[in-house]
Amino acid sequence: MNIAKTAILLVVAGSLSGCLGEKVDKTVDRGFDSKDLSTLTAGIWVDPNGCDHWIIDDGVEGYLSQRLDKFGKPVCSGIAPPNVATGPFKRGSAFPDPI
Repeated sequence: MNIAKTAILLVVAGSLSGCLGEKVDKTVDRGFDSKDLSTLTAGIWVDPNGCDHWIIDDGVEGYLSQRLDKFGKPVCSGIAPPNVATGPFKRGSAFPDPI
């Protein structure tokens, strides 16, 4: 292998190594109104395909996770029309929604 190819491979390998950084616990809110997400109430947002996603809005930040069944397949319950959020997903925060 020539020197140019070796240099390119080293640059690519070095840039990809940054992707393997420190793991962060994403179950904890680290924002302005920090608290464990389990203290907040989730609602459901229905995507354009009709499938459910768990949502939480604490007034400053929002959280979204696809709702899956026990086999890992998307849940499409029909609880609301596509692109609609339902449920008490803003409950549990004392911080007012700025919008």
